[in-house]
Parts: sequence; structure tokens; C-alpha cells
Amino acid sequence: MKVIVIGAGLGGLTLAHGLRRAGVDVVVYERDAASGRPQGVSLHVDERGMSALRACLPPAHFAMVEATTGGPREQTLELSCSDGELAVTGARPCDGAAGRARPGRQVHRPLLKAVLLTDLDDVVRFGAEFTRFERRADGTVRAWFADGRTDTADVLVGADGIGSAVRRRYLPDVRVVDTGRRMIMGATPLRAVLGTGLPGLIGDSPARVHLHGTTMVLGVLRFTEAPPAARKRWLPALRRTAAEIEDYVMWALPATREPAMELPPALRTIVGEAWPDFTVALRGGMIPPPPVWPARPVTLLGDAIHLAPGFGGNLAMRDARRLCEALAEAHQGRLGLLDAIGRYEDTMRRDGFTKVSA
Repeated sequence: MKVIVIGAGLGGLTLAHGLRRAGVDVVVYERDAASGRPQGVSLHVDERGMSALRACLPPAHFAMVEATTGGPREQTLELSCSDGELAVTGARPCDGAAGRARPGRQVHRPLLKAVLLTDLDDVVRFGAEFTRFERRADGTVRAWFADGRTDTADVLVGADGIGSAVRRRYLPDVRVVDTGRRMIMGATPLRAVLGTGLPGLIGDSPARVHLHGTTMVLGVLRFTEAPPAARKRWLPALRRTAAEIEDYVMWALPATREPAMELPPALRTIVGEAWPDFTVALRGGMIPPPPVWPARPVTLLGDAIHLAPGFGGNLAMRDARRLCEALAEAHQGRLGLLDAIGRYEDTMRRDGFTKVSA
């Protein structure tokens, strides 16, 4: 069996590792260059994401991920500010109920991506923009790319995110709805904000600060093991520059506000001392649950078919694990290919469109 994956994001790369470990021939085509595009610095990874990584990655890769998470996150703190001083005024459990986060740990998203790319040099093709596909008479799928390349496989997987070119070709009636939500996300070195008292106040927990109609989201990532040391111990093949990151505070603000004019001194310091390269503007969208479609040798995962702002990485990696397991069953002859894809899609439809708050 051969599988073509369009998109080298968290879901596509997790799937690629899992399929290769299962003995399936896999190739990943990515529109962007190897440097990628800004997607935010942090990701809250819960058991859905961690169990997928544990199942799909080689042991050393997973050990590197596990070693470079932050501390356990079991509650979300509510903060207020009085006379310029921040104080904890409440807490909500991270229990997954009512759209809340599940228990998990914070990870540095670019580092996770670099770990996933490690040892896939012979699998990932960068600078390859997918344009269309065709189902052939023999049941295979041929994919075309903007530079004239083509490739043929038994399965085509769209793991190419919210703007999925595969989805537009395969399910043209499925539309992304712009929620109108705009966020600015950034990260600031922890050493630059130690004097604010914030790191000691919130610990490893995510926090929300409510100020004059604005909600600012904060989280401190103190690596369990310093990334350079973890690289040396677990994954020397990881690019050295990918591991050169220090403890930091991640933050997010609505993009429509003017934070420098309204934030108290501690929070202005956090925004003002941010790393420019990790400050990105993000826009919100959602995909209404589409009607059921028949299983074919083309399928989708993650943000390409269901959006979950704040937790989409977990769902993409979970999709990757489930699709990998289904395709491995087909590869081993225990399940028909379309039956395997249909089983994955039924499960994904059942719990992939749950409304989740950021």
C-alpha cells in the first residue's frame, strides 16, 4: 500500500511516522518551504494528542516530546487586576466538560514540529503545492502539483489545514465559516518577566485575565528538561537550532484591542518584551458538520475537515492515529481499504465536530 499525505502539519507528520512504522509506503507533500509558516508558539496537549504521539512515533522521538513538555495543567486560573496588581480570583478544572480544556501539558509547537520532521527527510517533499486529484480506473488516486509533478497512490489524505485544497476538490460544498474572531499570540522569555510576579502566581496553569472587556490568556512553559539537554539524550538527529529555546510565557489577546493602552504594567511588560518572530495574528473559523459522504480512497483529517480552536492539534493527532490504525488493518489484509477508511471517517464524524471553546 502507498499513501500520499498532503500537508506536513502535526496531523500529517504523525500519520507519516505511524504508517512508516506499520510498513506502509508514505510520502508527504507540503506547499510551504521547510521553514514553514507562523502558527503560534504553544499548544496545550492532552491525552488525545499524547496517546497518538506515543502510538505513532519512534520511541526516541516520543521521549524527546515528553521530556520537553511543561508541568501538568489541571486547572485554568481566573485573574483580576486591582491598582496594577494581579491576583487569582477563581479557578476552573481542566476536565473537558462544557468546552473546557482537558488535563494536559504545554508544548512548544515549533519544537514539536521539528521533532516530527526528524528522520523524515526521505518522506517529506517541501515546496509542492497540491492542485487536483483524479480517481483512476484501477482504484488508485493520482495527485497533481503546481510544478508539474504527479504521484499515484492507493490513498490520498488531506491533512492541509483550514484552507485545505484537498477538501475543496473532494467535498466542495463543505465551507469554512469565519467566526470573526481575531487573536494575536506571542511568547516572551521568562527571564524578562520574573520581576512581574506572574510566573510564581500562576505556576504551570493556564490563566485568563479579564480587563475592561478584554480577556488575555497566559501560560508559563518551564521545560521539564532543557531542550538542548533532551536533544543530546534522546534525539541527536534533531536540528540543533530547533532545541535552542528557553522557558517562556505565552500570551494571547484579541487583535481588535490596543493592549499597550489598557494593560497594567506587568502585562505590558509581557507584551513589550515578546520575541518578534513568535508573535502572530490568528483568525477564527469553524466548519459546520457536513452530511455523511461515502468512503472513497480520499480522506481528510484535522483542521481540513473539523476545526477546534485551541485544541485542533490534539484532534489532528488523534485523527492521525485512528487513520493509521485503520490503514494498517487494510495493509495487513484484515480489512478492506474502503471499509477501513469508512470506519475511520465514521469515528471522526462522531466526535470530531464537538463544539470546543478556546
